Amino acid sequence: MFRDVAVVLDDRFQHLFKGSARLEKLYEGCRWSEGPAYFPAGRYVVWSDIPNDRMMRFDETSGAVSVFRHPAGYSNGNTVDREGRLVTCEHGNRRVTRTEHDGSITVLASHHQGKRLNSPNDVVVKSDGSIWFTDPAYGIDSDYEGHKAESEIGACHVYRVDPRTGDVRIVGDDFVRPNGIAFSPDESRLYVADTGATHVKDGPRHIRVFDVSAEGDLSNGKVFATCTAGLFDGFRLDHAGHIWTSAGDGVHCYDPDGTLIGKILVPETVANVVFGGPKRNRLYICATTSLYAIMLPVNGAKTF
Repeated sequence: MFRDVAVVLDDRFQHLFKGSARLEKLYEGCRWSEGPAYFPAGRYVVWSDIPNDRMMRFDETSGAVSVFRHPAGYSNGNTVDREGRLVTCEHGNRRVTRTEHDGSITVLASHHQGKRLNSPNDVVVKSDGSIWFTDPAYGIDSDYEGHKAESEIGACHVYRVDPRTGDVRIVGDDFVRPNGIAFSPDESRLYVADTGATHVKDGPRHIRVFDVSAEGDLSNGKVFATCTAGLFDGFRLDHAGHIWTSAGDGVHCYDPDGTLIGKILVPETVANVVFGGPKRNRLYICATTSLYAIMLPVNGAKTF
């Protein structure tokens, strides 16, 4: 135990956390803090406050917090593509969008085979420009995080947007509620959380891992880890392939072999995380009403 901030469950966690590190609360006042994305050029974090239908912005250089966008289409997951543009999952508009450098919005995905998506949740951009996102139904289940509606597709899938044609195709169709999504540092594997326990008794509360082919197909799927406190939601990987994932009692750290090796304790349920800072060693944490951060002796996997 590091002064009630971290819990070491395996010696492999010892070098991933500093005993002098402190969990900082940077902002509070959200209803459900989610989807952080870090912009290295401006040294700021953008994140979603879903029920309040707004996106927030934290300036790393000054500590100032402001509203980035309102209304925001009940945005959830965000990421930054290779050209420094914001890519956003919008619950309310049931689409995935990209904010161009001039501020205009480009719709990347809104339908599959003529049917509206449910409510895109989390998104990642591969180095080839393809966009991968999850599409559970949380944004259409009620008016709390979007607009209540029936699913046109009738199921919850993982999708890939082709970088050349813009074609939207299903790459994973055996999920209950696909949620967080991230690639391994070398992009040979894709990790996807399934939070189906929110809708199905004894349903999934795990992260699965898949092999990724050069053509963008998934294979050899297996359960990587099952959550021991609440549910996994969003997560990111560091440069060595450790997974830093949200959980009910904080941030859980998993070795690439699937072993839970340590935790960062957070006083609110965590929804998502992102590595930031000039050296990608400051972990930003979206947790229920707040944005937190902690410095780590590891660097996030480069995703931009």
